[in-house]
Amino acid sequence: MDVIDIKAFIPSKDYEISKSFYSEIGFESEPVSEDLTLFQNGECLFFLQRFFNQDLANNFMLQVCVSDIESAYSLCSQAKHKTKITPIKQESWGKVFYLWGPVGELLHITQVGD
Repeated sequence: MDVIDIKAFIPSKDYEISKSFYSEIGFESEPVSEDLTLFQNGECLFFLQRFFNQDLANNFMLQVCVSDIESAYSLCSQAKHKTKITPIKQESWGKVFYLWGPVGELLHITQVGD
């Protein structure tokens, strides 16, 4: 097997709110079907699906690596549909803040190396 890409499928409880959330934090959307939207930022892509399972949503995590964590934090802090956001924290490997989306999905926004 020669893997060339992997895309996650993120759950949504209110599909329109989740679509708005990911647009608010800098992703461009492209509808795939009534129940699936492809989101992209640079070379990174994922699918948002019109599907909800509480256990999945509560355990769903993505690491989103960025080049400028302060800029990302500023943008994400203003997102209307976020559930929660933590301050930026310095770790031994770089910087991170945590951002929870509309269904409780957790995004680890990281800048490695600083």
